[in-house]
Amino acid sequence: MAGDLAQRIHGGVAARGFTDLRPAHGFAFARLAPDGATATGGLAAHLGVTKQAASRLVDEIVRKGYAQRRPHPEGARARPIVLTERGRACTRAAEEAAAEVVGRWGDLLGEGELRLLRERVARLAPRGPITPAW
Repeated sequence: MAGDLAQRIHGGVAARGFTDLRPAHGFAFARLAPDGATATGGLAAHLGVTKQAASRLVDEIVRKGYAQRRPHPEGARARPIVLTERGRACTRAAEEAAAEVVGRWGDLLGEGELRLLRERVARLAPRGPITPAW
């Protein structure tokens, strides 16, 4: 179910013009969206991958203009990675696509059943992370 949801959201993101991404990028964007993160720390742990894999993913999204590295406020430590305006626009597109997918579930299940589904999923995975399929 989670894989299907990710693929449907990814399809919605691509339909909105962000065609150069994979579903794994969306999982990274979700972690970067609030305040940014470091590739070696926060992002690798969130994705459940090695620091090297997270670093390669960051290199890719920086190269594509979705994120940027900023100087660390305390000197030469790991540089925080934050979303650019393009990255934030892509995140908004993903939120819209997710709302469409879940809205269809409401049409099929009814609002009461959908509310129960959300509650049950929250009990099963209260903190995540949901590891992306690379």
